[in-house]
Amino acid sequence: MRFSLPTIFLLVCLALCGTGCDGDVPPVPKPRSYPRIMYPDRDYRPVSSEYCDFTFNAPVSAQMVREELFFDEAPPDSCWFDLKLDPALNGKIHFSYYPVTSYAQWEELRDQAFELVGVHNSRASDIEEIVIHREENDVHGIAFDIAGPAASPFQFFLTDSTNHFLRGALYFDTTIQPDSLAPVIDYVKEDIFTIMESFRWEAR
Repeated sequence: MRFSLPTIFLLVCLALCGTGCDGDVPPVPKPRSYPRIMYPDRDYRPVSSEYCDFTFNAPVSAQMVREELFFDEAPPDSCWFDLKLDPALNGKIHFSYYPVTSYAQWEELRDQAFELVGVHNSRASDIEEIVIHREENDVHGIAFDIAGPAASPFQFFLTDSTNHFLRGALYFDTTIQPDSLAPVIDYVKEDIFTIMESFRWEAR
């Protein structure tokens, strides 16, 4: 089959155009992927200790580990500990307890809790405050849901306003970006809400 010169020129142009157009097609973004996590069963057990004035329900896979040193010194109270989460979650909830001896001290501890959350303002995209008020058990406080690349995505404090003050902070031992860690954070937040809802003050 013979082609005229104009026809050959047209075919060459169409071929070149097709090649150029293929290069201009924007790449299709890959769907967001999350790290594969084998989540532990959602079962709980009562947790208490001879060195703490309270009890609560914690995941059965979590381990309560007492903190014996804080910056190479003894903690301010014997009731400082980490609740180490299931190894698959690679995180912990740090608890620090303070006996309250005066209203001025209680105010200082409350203000300090807000200041420790405020440290994350520069990196957090949003901080939601959740009020906790369980009159029947004299348990009150505030939980802070911290969105964005903050070192601690969730913190809280619980108090009876007269004798006890407890802070809790969630940490993960990972460099995974917060958006990829989001499903794990949401999973652990349910456990923290269970801890706060089951929390009771008790004498040592």
